[in-house]
Amino acid sequence: MTSTADILAYIPSPPQGVWSIGPIPLRAYALFIILGIVVAAVWGDRRWVARGGEKGTVLDIAIWAVPFGLIGGRLYHVATDWSTYFGEGGNPVDALKIWQGGLGIWGAVLFGGIGAWIGCRQRGVPLPALGDAVAPGILLAQAIGRIGNYFNQELYGRETTVPWGLEIFERVNADGRLDQLAGTSTGVVEKVVHPTFLYELVWNLLIVVLLVWVDRRYQIGHGRLFALYVAGYCMGRLFVELLRDDYATHIAGIRINVFTSIIVFIGAVIYFLAAKKGREAPEELQPEHPREPVAAGASVTGSSVTGSSATGGSEAEPDAGPAESGGADAGKTDS
Repeated sequence: MTSTADILAYIPSPPQGVWSIGPIPLRAYALFIILGIVVAAVWGDRRWVARGGEKGTVLDIAIWAVPFGLIGGRLYHVATDWSTYFGEGGNPVDALKIWQGGLGIWGAVLFGGIGAWIGCRQRGVPLPALGDAVAPGILLAQAIGRIGNYFNQELYGRETTVPWGLEIFERVNADGRLDQLAGTSTGVVEKVVHPTFLYELVWNLLIVVLLVWVDRRYQIGHGRLFALYVAGYCMGRLFVELLRDDYATHIAGIRINVFTSIIVFIGAVIYFLAAKKGREAPEELQPEHPREPVAAGASVTGSSVTGSSATGGSEAEPDAGPAESGGADAGKTDS
């Protein structure tokens, strides 16, 4: 007799998450993280310009925010999963292997915010306004990053028989040893679980749509859209955490990320209610410290030298003037 489980169309996991191009390993997790960062930076910059800011500002600040965010995400993961790396049988060196997965979004947002604060101070633009511009892009980047978890066969939930259950395959390396991360599937299904990474991905996309709609409909600013992003994400993450049963640090028998989700959600709601209403005027977004027009300056310098050779230097001063004064073309130079 055919059981119900036999006729369900479960979701298969990818056969592998790492491919080798010669001696170089190509990791799906890293690729999706990078793709997410690029999408967030480009879309965030476009939204910043639409709000009245200078083109390229978000990309400049991302130079600070991204490294800080990656470091913070890894630190949070290691801190809340300490025994895996520093407990009995653990290898402390593995704590540095970010390509194996393990980035805590809470640490990434906190440290990324510190990096963004540094970048904003350097450019002289308001951090809350920048947060509102990049919020939808950051959440979209998180959704893209969850696809990397799919390839790594990680961040799944409890075993289940629902039709959309995810098959977790046994993976082995070239030596035939079990290697769930970098190995290749043997076709053997170890278990069928809730695809909680997929639940979070879908939830994130819904909140992205909500953020864009709220921003257009109510014209909110002063960091309130970013707070809405944080609160919305926490709601979905709380649900996901309640479905997971993989190893995690517990407090009073409850996963630590459950407490984090609740605390951060409350903080985000308080900020949303207390922050100034309305949106910043475009002139408030103009940088106190304009970008250095490196490319334009080099171009003008080159033409000045050429002009000097041809005319005995009579054109040098007029050519140099616009670049030195930070004219319109210089202000639009990308770095």
